[in-house]
Amino acid sequence: MSQSKTATKTAKKTRHPNAEVGEYESPKLLIPVTIERDHVEGSFNAPLTLVEYGDYQCPDCGAAYPEVKKVQKDLGSKLRFVFRNFPITSAHEFAEHAAEIAEAVGAQGKFWEMHDFLYEHQDLLGDDSDIFAYAEQLGLDVQRFTEEVMNSAYSNRIREDFNGGIRSGVNGTPTFYINGTRYNGFPTATDLLETLTSTK
Repeated sequence: MSQSKTATKTAKKTRHPNAEVGEYESPKLLIPVTIERDHVEGSFNAPLTLVEYGDYQCPDCGAAYPEVKKVQKDLGSKLRFVFRNFPITSAHEFAEHAAEIAEAVGAQGKFWEMHDFLYEHQDLLGDDSDIFAYAEQLGLDVQRFTEEVMNSAYSNRIREDFNGGIRSGVNGTPTFYINGTRYNGFPTATDLLETLTSTK
């Protein structure tokens, strides 16, 4: 997890230091998931919801990406997966630009294709040539896509995601919420599935 990987993982397994047993409650997702705005993969009416605040350049997000794929495969139609932007620009210089690329592609209906491509090719971040070539393969209006990326057309949306994450208790990436409650375990398929399937 970005922002002191080891320390953060330790903290995620540790009870809040000022809480009595049973007193600490994990932060809640304060920005509801909506079909009008959010990027949702899976049935919108699925009984289980997994929200990720992620950064495309974050190594820990890259490691969590295939774990989420395993969870999606295992749960199928029972799960809706939501991705929101949380680029940590102080640590990852290309993260916000990558988010702009994903949002510009998303505006033309291909968000998840680019989301997956960026996580599967994190080594390409900082060199747009292969990324733009892939965008062309997706059959996009390339002129519109290029202009929107170059003009940071989705900076407000990305900032809204980021600020909503801060309000909901996000302080690093990746951060997950399961049915509206922040998940404090490790982002492995096994641990995520255990929490998801025990959620009432």
